[in-house]
Amino acid sequence: MKKFKAGVIGCGTISPMHLQSLNTVGNVELKAVCDVNVERAADKANRYSCNYYTDYKEMLDREGLDVVHICTPHYLHAPMAIYAANRGVNVLTEKPMAVSLQDADDMIKAAKDSQVTLGVIFQNRYNPGSVLIKNTLESGELGRIISGRLSVVWHRSDSYYSESDWRGTWDREGGGVIINQAIHTLDLMRWFVDVPIDYVEANISNRFHPGIEVEDCAEGVIFYKNGVRALFYTTTSYSYDVPVELELHCENGLARLVADKAVIRFDDGREVCADVDKNEVMDYGDGVKSYWGVSHCKQIRAFYESLAKGERPFIDGVEARKTQELVCAIYRSGKENRRIYL
Repeated sequence: MKKFKAGVIGCGTISPMHLQSLNTVGNVELKAVCDVNVERAADKANRYSCNYYTDYKEMLDREGLDVVHICTPHYLHAPMAIYAANRGVNVLTEKPMAVSLQDADDMIKAAKDSQVTLGVIFQNRYNPGSVLIKNTLESGELGRIISGRLSVVWHRSDSYYSESDWRGTWDREGGGVIINQAIHTLDLMRWFVDVPIDYVEANISNRFHPGIEVEDCAEGVIFYKNGVRALFYTTTSYSYDVPVELELHCENGLARLVADKAVIRFDDGREVCADVDKNEVMDYGDGVKSYWGVSHCKQIRAFYESLAKGERPFIDGVEARKTQELVCAIYRSGKENRRIYL
């Protein structure tokens, strides 16, 4: 089996999910890490016994990598992915794939032109609850989806934004609660319904974080071409992180996802559930939030399996673009105060 040489750009908060996951993939050798903060890069290199760089271009030019993982601020995803693709390197980037739809398209084109693979992290699709709902919908047992709703009601302090030079900005983060916190749940809704979107109508506002440019609250409707309407409410202005909720009202029952647990109640009285497997444990290291679970590891393993087989990954650039388009449409609707057709 081919052994892939991998590198990671960005040694911040999200990097342990990639670095530790790579340790579990048998056909991968971590060759190098990169971060503009030399102390942070050196620390990760020492911990994972690899080389380190402060310039990602130098790392890509010198290390002969097969795959690069991008764990940097949002606005850097596109230029880094495009540079790597142009060098013939496969890319797995954190969400969101970009801060604009044009950037996403440019990433997809660069990967296609260079015949490399572009993957995007949406690890919640690998959660047992998400898989149960998706499989049950595809089996036809729930019948037609009638409508859906989701809520992401979390807390982010002023310091969460002020301690970073990119969060809370349109040009570097690309938005607020929608593109950073709620994007995973919006991706799940889009994946569950799995038909083209007709239009989006949304309101966005900043109600409790005067130090940032972007929204801390958004609500609206996603209307699909098959008549399904999905309502959403998202905010980072609550006093604590409420478990995420997603519900689908179907012809034959209700499917509900609360945090990681899915409960499907059929109209005939049957009930099926799925939750995280407590025996599946991933230690991402000190200071990493416990809610991350093992799904990053599952998606990263699956990405390398697809590379080894010469197949497109489950969530490639084209698939992730659909959620990027939804996010961008929500922002356009909120800024222009009108319905946006996709």
